[in-house]
Formats: sequence, structure tokens, C-alpha cells
Amino acid sequence: MGLSHFFNGGYMDRPTLSPKIENKLGSLTERLKMLYSDGLVSVILYGSAARGEFKKKHSNINLAVVLRDMSLENLAKAKRDLSSGRYAMFNVIFFTEEYISRTRDVFPIEFLDMRDNHRVIYGKDVFLGIDINMKHLRFQCEQELKEKLMQISGFYLVNRNKKILTAFLYKSLNSTLHIIRNVIRLKGRVPPLDKEGVISELSREAGSPLVSMSGILKAFKNNTSLSRGDIDKLFFGFADELKDITEAVDRLSI
Repeated sequence: MGLSHFFNGGYMDRPTLSPKIENKLGSLTERLKMLYSDGLVSVILYGSAARGEFKKKHSNINLAVVLRDMSLENLAKAKRDLSSGRYAMFNVIFFTEEYISRTRDVFPIEFLDMRDNHRVIYGKDVFLGIDINMKHLRFQCEQELKEKLMQISGFYLVNRNKKILTAFLYKSLNSTLHIIRNVIRLKGRVPPLDKEGVISELSREAGSPLVSMSGILKAFKNNTSLSRGDIDKLFFGFADELKDITEAVDRLSI
């Protein structure tokens, strides 16, 4: 079922962005309508900004623009606006409806996030009811979790700066939780919207608390200054928890 019950015609129940950003979003949408006219199918906000978790310094404002023609020559109509800096806060990605249909098997995590966390700004809701094969989802979850584990280990071994290591911990946790939301989907459950809820849900599934992941999130939210020992402990624990999750996904039968 996904999270479609949180939506009404593709719109979230509450504002998710500041008035300033909403105004720029409206301005960009009007520019796209002017540039593409009937060739513009949809403008859709998705991800953390649509989920209500947008943090200015740590989140992207993801925008899907669906056109009838995705040739580079056609996309180039928006080059001046997108390269001007006025809309630099937006991460814009272009699709056609056919491209979405043919690519959802390759990027099931991304399209599930779009389906379950989006807000239609203009046009057709192309993500509503999109179907994803759970075998494709399990494969991508396993692949990305294993890649994430290698990234964490490699980064820790070649960096000594506490500030850099601390920032990497939160960045890695944030992207890992994005994958874990989909691990929860593999278990037939609707993933919570908030990060604490995702960690709690997976802790219940694992039968033990994810102490390090919870610790990283708590340290970030409280702006805690971590000692070298704290950083090492969180890295070691995070890697162990991630290894256990990866092995569980590897054994999962769909």
C-alpha cells in the first residue's frame, strides 16, 4: 500500500518548506511551464522535503520534472535558469513517463521514495500507484548496504580529523536509513517517516537496540561534541550493526 494514505491528490497535508523556498519553487515551476508549455507533464517535489524532514544544511530539495521529450536538446531550454544560481537549492532530475516505466526495476529504492514521499506541484501525479518488484528491491538494498559498509570502513581508516569523521558519521547514517526504510518494506511493513522511527522499527525486527545508530542520531540532534573515543566507538558499532543488517538482507527470501 505504501504511504499513499498520507496524500490527497499527491499533496502533503502540511507545508514542508519555508515561504521563501516555496516562492522560489513556484517561480521555477512557472518558468518550466513557460519553457515547455504542453510538453511539461509534471513538476513533483519528493524526498525529505516532501516528507517533512528537510534540514537546510543537510538535505536536498529534490524536484522531478516530467517531460514528453527528454532529449538533451529539449532539456537545454532550462539550462539558463538551472545554471543561473537562482535555483541552486533545487536538485532537478528530468524524466519521461516511459523512462519511469522502463527504469523502476533498476532503481526501485529511488522510485519507491518518490512514490511514497512526494507532493505534486504541477500536472499529473506520475508516481501514484507505481508498482515495484520486491525481488528488485531486495537486490538493490543488499548491493547498497554492502557498498555503504565498504565506504564507512575505508573512510575511517584514512581520516583522522574529528570534525570530518563526525560529519561523515551523520551523512552515512542519513543515507543508510534511506536504504533501511526499504528493508522495512521488504518485511511487508510501512516504514516510519522519521529517522528515530526507522531505527526503532528495525531494532524491534532485530530483537535488540541499534545503539550506535541511535547514538549518532542523538549526537547530531543535540549538536554534541564527540571525543576521539566516542567517534571510534560509534564507527565500530555502526559498522557492526550495518554488517548484521546486510547479512540479514542477504538471507532474506522474497
